[in-house]
Amino acid sequence: MSLIDPIADMLTRMRNAHMSGHDITEVPYSNMKGEIARILKKEGFIKDYAVEGGNKKVLRIYLKYTESRDPAIRGVKRLSKPGLRRYAVVDKLPQVLNGMGIAIVSTSSGIMTAKEARKQRIGGEILCSIW
Repeated sequence: MSLIDPIADMLTRMRNAHMSGHDITEVPYSNMKGEIARILKKEGFIKDYAVEGGNKKVLRIYLKYTESRDPAIRGVKRLSKPGLRRYAVVDKLPQVLNGMGIAIVSTSSGIMTAKEARKQRIGGEILCSIW
């Protein structure tokens, strides 16, 4: 099965798993999805992630909840889509909920948060925002 927007599929699977109360969700692996999972773990939105499998690798994402079983990820928005790419220079990179969330940006130096991109003074494609 081919996907038109694999990043949106990953974010939707995570959102649906959170709404269902699951602890783990799996998505087909790609380097970009692995980098997004790395950022989500570093920023504290997920517990952990693992890449498993041989020929068909799978990215297993361990979701994070609060003590009262509320999801750590409150909202997800896919900003740049295959039909309409969103790019921003360093001065126009978004700030999500005044710093309470993150925007993930694909730059020439790799995938990073908008905050890291501002520090390095580079812009790029705004993939998604998470809060």
